[in-house]
Formats: sequence, C-alpha cells, structure tokens
Amino acid sequence: MVGAVIVFKYSMKLFIVSTPIGNLKDISLRALETLKDVDFIICEDTRVTGNLLRHYEISKELISLNAFNESQKLHSLIQKILDGRKAALVTDSGTPTISDPGNRLISEAIKNNIELIAVPGASAVIAALSISGLPTDSFVFEGFIPQKKGRQKKLQQLANEERTIVIYESVYRIEKLIDELIEYMPERYIVVCRELTKKFEECWRGYPKEIKDQLPKKVIKGEFVIVISPKNWKQ
Repeated sequence: MVGAVIVFKYSMKLFIVSTPIGNLKDISLRALETLKDVDFIICEDTRVTGNLLRHYEISKELISLNAFNESQKLHSLIQKILDGRKAALVTDSGTPTISDPGNRLISEAIKNNIELIAVPGASAVIAALSISGLPTDSFVFEGFIPQKKGRQKKLQQLANEERTIVIYESVYRIEKLIDELIEYMPERYIVVCRELTKKFEECWRGYPKEIKDQLPKKVIKGEFVIVISPKNWKQ
C-alpha cells in the first residue's frame, strides 16, 4: 500500500489588491469581492481608501501602513494575520508595492508562511506604455528617480539605456525633469502622461524641447508618468 502524501496548505492569507489609478470604475469584480470578504484592509491612506470603499458600499477596518509607520506596525499586522484574520493590502492607487509601501510587509509575510495572493488590476506603468507607441517588448521601470543625491548620475545612466524607460515624477519636479531631459537626452522621443484615467487626462508627445513648449505655462497639477524611447530608436 502506497503511503498517503500529505500536502500542507497555507492557512493564513494576505491579498495584494490593485485599486484604480484614477477612474473608480477601473476596479475588477474580483477585487471588490476580495475587499468585501477580508476582515481588515491595510492601506496607504485611510482617507483615500475610505472614499473607494464608500463608493462601493463596503465597510471594513482600515489600518494605515506607510513609510513613516511601517516599522512600528509591521509585527502587529503580521500577528493579526497569523491569528487567522484575512487581510488585503492596497495602495492609494494602482498596484501595491510598485513605488509604494508594502515590500517589508510582503517579506515578513513570506517569512511567516503567509500565503500571498495577487489580485491584479490597474497599473500606471502599463497604462502609459500601452498608449505610448514606443517599444514594449523590453522596458525598464525606474519609479521615482532620486530627488537630489544621485539624480545626475541616474540621468547619465538612463541616457545610455537601450530599452524603453518608464519613470514617475511629481508635479513639483516635472518642469525640472523636462529641462534635465533636454540636457541629457535631447534626441530621445518621450511621452508625458498626466492624470491617467482621470477626467483631465492629458498626454504630450515629442522631443524634450518640444514637450517643454507644449506644457501649459500655468501651474500644472497631478501625477506624471514619463515614457522615454530607447537609445537610437527612430520613429
């Protein structure tokens, strides 16, 4: 008689749930079902996640997790899950841990044999790439490049990148970034996307100098995704 094979399954779960990057309709049915089913939700900002949940008439315990409190809250969050409470991790917009908090929580969950379940959805990186018209078979995502120390070195490195580049930039540095691209990558074709999926979504296309001339002179608001063509790429 062949001995029975015992398969041990995870008993604790942490769902990594993608949320809309702007348009609240850009959330999957599975994501909504998951948020309704879990016992509590770990989020970047309880106010932002609270707005999303109210829109879909979901009421759950919200616990904030961000760069400022991650060290203090990590152990207690893991313990809640080990005690048998189902949890979801979300970010303010898009896919958790992509230039957002949560990586340390994921690492601790793995160490504690907590099953991680991805509930995919909106991503600003993929959304921008999909409408860029630039090569997407190979690309590099750099997130937010350094604000001060190491910024120039990073720009020099990217100037030699032979893959499509995707970076994030804040409203406070977008004009500075365009000036830097004029200096370091004047010949690279770029696509600047603002407020993707939102009511006032805009995209500017061209070479850095052309983009500078296109950007409105008034105060610009919103979040930016910049897609930069590979070195030596031609239209």
